[in-house]
Amino acid sequence: MCQKLCTTPKFNFKNHPSLANLATEFNGLVSKGSVERLALFILSMSKTKTSFFCQHCGHQSVKWLGQCPGCGTWNSYVEEIVHKDNAKEHQDWSAYSEEKRKGKITTLDQVKSNQERRIVTGDAELNRVLGGGIVQGSLILVAGEPGIGKSTLFLQTGLWLKNVSVLYISGEESEQQIKMRADRLQLQNPDFYLLTETNTSVIFQEIKKLKPGLIIVDSIQTLQTPFLDASAGSVSQIRECAAEFQRFAKETNTPVFLIGHITKEGQIAGPKVLEHMVDTVLQFEGDRHYAYRILRTLKNRFGSAAELGIYEMNETGMRGVLNPSEILLTQKEEALSGIAIAATLEGMRPLLIEVQALVTQSVYGTPQRTVSGFDLRRLQLLLAVLEKRGGFQFGNKDVFLNIAGGLKVEDPSIDLAVLCALLSSYEDIPLPSSICFAGEVGLSGEIRAVNRIEQRIAEGAKLGFEKIIVSRYNYKEKKSRPASKQSGIEVVALARVEELYRYLFER
Repeated sequence: MCQKLCTTPKFNFKNHPSLANLATEFNGLVSKGSVERLALFILSMSKTKTSFFCQHCGHQSVKWLGQCPGCGTWNSYVEEIVHKDNAKEHQDWSAYSEEKRKGKITTLDQVKSNQERRIVTGDAELNRVLGGGIVQGSLILVAGEPGIGKSTLFLQTGLWLKNVSVLYISGEESEQQIKMRADRLQLQNPDFYLLTETNTSVIFQEIKKLKPGLIIVDSIQTLQTPFLDASAGSVSQIRECAAEFQRFAKETNTPVFLIGHITKEGQIAGPKVLEHMVDTVLQFEGDRHYAYRILRTLKNRFGSAAELGIYEMNETGMRGVLNPSEILLTQKEEALSGIAIAATLEGMRPLLIEVQALVTQSVYGTPQRTVSGFDLRRLQLLLAVLEKRGGFQFGNKDVFLNIAGGLKVEDPSIDLAVLCALLSSYEDIPLPSSICFAGEVGLSGEIRAVNRIEQRIAEGAKLGFEKIIVSRYNYKEKKSRPASKQSGIEVVALARVEELYRYLFER
């Protein structure tokens, strides 16, 4: 193209009024006969380009592709305009705080081991999920279903904080709507500030004036940076806006909460790189038709990634449930078959949850296997163990399994309670309500040991259970009963599924 322009005698920029301001420089390049310099000039003046982005994972391509090579999703590429501004300059945060970060090479031995400074909030559940509080300079992503209560939770978190200036940035709601929610929560905080804006350039200008100690962004999908021409919520906008807040958090040592959306498949909306950029990823779960909500940790660079927080939604906001075992256990007036109590762990928290099983005669040729809150493949494994080791015929039975309270449990220690609930429903014999279970079941029918058994036993004793059935291998090196025997609960240690059946149903 450049060579054609140079060799065309009739071409003159002066004939094009829109390009008249470039005529002098362009004709100078042509007169010198430098095709290379002309090409560089034209490329330098081009400020926009288009690229194709996968809306599922954020993979970028110069052309449209039917299937994304990054995530394998079909028909997910959308063309977006990427604005390339040569004058683009990142925000300078050098004068924001007194602490200066020095970029120099050092040995590992020269690095001082210091405890991370944390902001302890008034929400004990949030502190537990984050590993003890909000780490200074951390970037935290919180995702959940629409209407689940994300905005309510973090609005009340910001209003609870004292001696820390909080900036709540909203791109979805007006100031009046946020004020109405705060009035409903009946909370006030003179150090709580609002900003309803979606342009990151304006947002960072206001941040430099206020210098808050904590920032809450609701939500990251509504923000847009002036350096990109893509629409708000697109992959490129989410990635660039998150990168700007990441740079701000790390350079100023200010924690930032990014509230995000999820897709209809239940995944966090935006590119997958968004989850890699942040320090912590929290998932807010629950059914909007029920009062209880679960705040689960998916990633945490400053603590455990297996913690769980439980909330109860009421008219005054989110209330943390300090003893979730009491609400997860059904208060029954009579003994029912197919119900067993499992002593499980979610992070550092011991929980007693109710496992419900129903075994019925199959009407169709292929029996049904339906689960809620439990792994279907794990259920099929336990049914195979019962058929092979115990001689029970589940091949013509429909099996339904439910974890009460809407929890999703991955702890293998729940195997023993699931197996006992299946046997109770199969025999139609209720289990004693004073017994709980903690153990993993192997393919050969052995009851395997689980970790932190003392915490599970202590939780059962606290809630008034008289017996807990565990694996004998937890105490194979101990000649005496565990210390929890003195707390009023009897520990029954068994090694095989056959022993368990005889102990429960043949006495």
